[in-house]
Amino acid sequence: MTRLTESDVHEYIRGICFKNGPPGLVGVEAEWLVTDPDAPDRPVPLDRVAALLDEAGPPPAGSAVTFEPGGQLELSSPPLPGPAAAHSAAAADLAHVEKPLTDAGLCLQGVGLDPRRPPRRQLTLPRYTAMERFFDRHGPSGRTMMCSTASLQVCLDIGADTADAARRWRRVHRLGPVLTAAFANSPLWRGRPTGWRSARWAVWAGIDAGRTRPVGGDDPAAAWAEYALSARLMTIRTPGGHWHGGAGMAFAEWMRRCRPRPPDHDDLAYHLSTLFPPVRPRGWLELRMIDALPAPWWPVPAAVASALVDDARAADAADQALDELHGDGAEPARRTWLAAARDAVADPALGRAARRCLEAAAAALPRMGAARLAEAVDAYRDRYTERGRCPADDATPGGDR
Repeated sequence: MTRLTESDVHEYIRGICFKNGPPGLVGVEAEWLVTDPDAPDRPVPLDRVAALLDEAGPPPAGSAVTFEPGGQLELSSPPLPGPAAAHSAAAADLAHVEKPLTDAGLCLQGVGLDPRRPPRRQLTLPRYTAMERFFDRHGPSGRTMMCSTASLQVCLDIGADTADAARRWRRVHRLGPVLTAAFANSPLWRGRPTGWRSARWAVWAGIDAGRTRPVGGDDPAAAWAEYALSARLMTIRTPGGHWHGGAGMAFAEWMRRCRPRPPDHDDLAYHLSTLFPPVRPRGWLELRMIDALPAPWWPVPAAVASALVDDARAADAADQALDELHGDGAEPARRTWLAAARDAVADPALGRAARRCLEAAAAALPRMGAARLAEAVDAYRDRYTERGRCPADDATPGGDR
């Protein structure tokens, strides 16, 4: 076996995680909590949900249906040209998935953190057993993240070339706190207010920072490679089918020690899949900082993000607003992420940036062939952003919407 080197890691990441090409594709990954109104404090058995969806057949627009460890349902649209096409596919497939669940008396709840039920893992795959074991060594936040959180993830192209990829990488990192604030929707935990508009962000911040902090950096591929090399192993898969604990080693240390065996490219790919920064490069940019939202608002974050990254005029307007928020060209400070999760757009600086960014996105969407999504963004602005509010502010003390 050829021994994996740090140069191999950098080469793999540049070639696989940062593939260049003409931008324009958009994907939506919407996670939902599955609830039973007749038993709101109990988990819905995953086998019941899976059986209902199997009977309904595959979604018509090609979205993938998967489940998170606590039974959260994830609907991942195919990458499609522009926000309108991505929304159309995701909406059609969501309706397809939701009907059999509704007919069975179940609901899909769009919220970033389960407001009532304690975390309970339903998936027993070795990956999730290893993940739970890793996180449990550092407190309860990891299990809560796995079993009780839900997000709205937006997937955008890396960029046309290396320079374009660097610009887009920087922009989405700088947009991160604004998107967190504008769409914060997880204020409750176990039936009580948490003091956070996005308690989901607080949960993620409470687990291993080496795999959840923002990556940033001027050279995206180099920054992601160094991030991966420094992150601790969650587990090592052995030939006999056992999952070794990794003993807290960083990936770079495993390459040096080669114990219990040398790592290979499959191990690197698996290790990358266990890293969860707000922006994760996977051959596309996966934006992970947005709380799940209910209808009719779940299409809005993807429309906003794609407009601010893919439309040149909207991107310029966003960059100006972000310069004012962070400083010229500066990356977000941790205190800005903290304010986004705690105060959302009630924070004056974040509120100004969010209003300017959503206004620019709404103006751009008709140019992108997505006029109906512009109407949705404008409705969202009127209800929330222009009033210094976010969906978290709609929650009652009992957690009802």
